[in-house]
Amino acid sequence: MALQRHHKVIIGGVSFLLIVFMITSSLFMYMIFTKQVTDVNNLNKKITTLQTDTQTKLNDLSTSVLETKNGLSSLGSQVGSLDSELVKLKASASSDFSGIIGNAIKSVVTIKTDLGQGSGFVIADGGYVVTNEHVMDGATAAVIITYDGQQHRVSKVGANILMDIALLKMDSTSYSPLKLGNSDNVQIGAKVIAIGNPLGLQFSVSEGIISAVHRMGDNKLNVYLQTDASLNPGNSGGPLIDINGEAIGINNFKISNSESIGFALEANYIKSTVNEISQQAEGKNLI
Repeated sequence: MALQRHHKVIIGGVSFLLIVFMITSSLFMYMIFTKQVTDVNNLNKKITTLQTDTQTKLNDLSTSVLETKNGLSSLGSQVGSLDSELVKLKASASSDFSGIIGNAIKSVVTIKTDLGQGSGFVIADGGYVVTNEHVMDGATAAVIITYDGQQHRVSKVGANILMDIALLKMDSTSYSPLKLGNSDNVQIGAKVIAIGNPLGLQFSVSEGIISAVHRMGDNKLNVYLQTDASLNPGNSGGPLIDINGEAIGINNFKISNSESIGFALEANYIKSTVNEISQQAEGKNLI
């Protein structure tokens, strides 16, 4: 039976709508596909860029580590001449310290990091070393050089930022600690020496006196000895020693653009801070 005219119109309309739907769907699917391809391409570009940046940073880090290792090797060879310099150091100090330097310096260490260098000293048996926190701040690699020119691996036990104290532990227990004095007994005018590594000059000694006690530091605490013993970058973390051969402070900072205004954290606060750090990290007092 032949289709009626209205039937043909209906069929034609349905067919047209179906074709329009198929075309629209195809265009919509194409747009989705195109967007996905664009997103994937953008993602691949970001991944490639990230990989490139990461590789660049890894290369820079490798170069930095290599330079640090080379610097440490060079530092070790320089320290090897300490014995020959010891006589000169003793001769440069007054008679009050000529017999003290040889013993005290055996407990002092150089701390070399991938960011710079500083000083420190053995604070307790077991290879424990104290230094300033700012010597270690941000460092990712470090080594300790002892007076005999030996290099030692080192780990960080903990730190107190307020007091600017870091407690380290080296992989040797054969070095004797430097005895802490009672900083409450320190008198203004008392003679002292500072041992450290100012401006990269390993195991240097400078002499002076105590200019004041209980000075206020950047932490707003009156816990610092003022001294006119010469302190320079690299001295940070080294000991301030009295005529009894005891560490009465840890050299911390100096007034900018000054020649003889340096500050050392008093020994009694070194003791309490180190014990606080060791209690938190290892559950024991060290001193």
